[in-house]
Amino acid sequence: MTIKKHEPLYIYTYGYRLEETELCQLEMRTFFGTHSETGLLKSVIPIHPDRSPFMRERLEVLYEGECLEEIWEQVKQIELKNETFKVIFIKMNDLTPDNKIEFDEQRSIERDIGIYIEGEADVRQPDHVFGILTLGGRWYFGSYIKSKAVWLNHMQKPRSYSIALSTRVARAVANIAVPDPAKVKAIDPCCGIGTVLVEALSMDIDIVGRDINHFVVQGTRENLVHFDLQTEVVCGDISEVTNHYDVAIVDMPYNHFSHTTPEAQLALLQHTRRIADKAVIVTVGAIDELIASAGFTIQDRCTTRKGNFIRQIILCK
Repeated sequence: MTIKKHEPLYIYTYGYRLEETELCQLEMRTFFGTHSETGLLKSVIPIHPDRSPFMRERLEVLYEGECLEEIWEQVKQIELKNETFKVIFIKMNDLTPDNKIEFDEQRSIERDIGIYIEGEADVRQPDHVFGILTLGGRWYFGSYIKSKAVWLNHMQKPRSYSIALSTRVARAVANIAVPDPAKVKAIDPCCGIGTVLVEALSMDIDIVGRDINHFVVQGTRENLVHFDLQTEVVCGDISEVTNHYDVAIVDMPYNHFSHTTPEAQLALLQHTRRIADKAVIVTVGAIDELIASAGFTIQDRCTTRKGNFIRQIILCK
């Protein structure tokens, strides 16, 4: 496929529940340096939509214009040779209810654009999928990718605990900790049943796990084998860690099986500071003073709610 090159621009669409708003926006900020109050975000930074549990689609912009007629003229430049294509109208936009584009008009826009593309249309198994979207009074056309929601496959684990992070939260936490996996080494020193490990490893994040509970570690290893994922998972205390990591993800012990004192929490955070340059702390309690005492500075944060149960996600350096 031949396309005229220009500066990269991507438009992302998002979907999230009300109680996930802050978590989604924190993930956006770690990916893009900014967040959107709507379900649409523009950026020059490429992130594959499979990574985020909230990202629905990505449009890699090839052409833009004030009106559809300008898009028609530009798509004439596309040379697909013997390859096939499909055009999808992206439904998310910032149009007012009075200007809403109904289903029949959406299909008509898809067909009209397809007429101007030199190639054979194939709605079932096309070689290329294009998207068309309106935003801010302009039209954008480009290569379209829809999220496969990979994390959904990880919800059915052989071993699970009711107190563990949900798969969606775990995936977002892994992204907040490691927005760009290149050359980053991570550790989850209180990995529990391995929910964060599964999500991180499935995104090619270089991460190892550790937990003080022998039976929990066995369950973690079973979960990793189930999803054909591999990493080192050690049974042992964080105090025994001698390697250094770029980032640590720490889900602070809080349930009725863990009689954790403030002194023990501080020791955990101090060891985290010792072994990692950066940390994402997940906590149900107020531990800002402990975080500061351990030598960390809070960079960003959010809360996420499940019923009446509220967790804080705190990014520290």
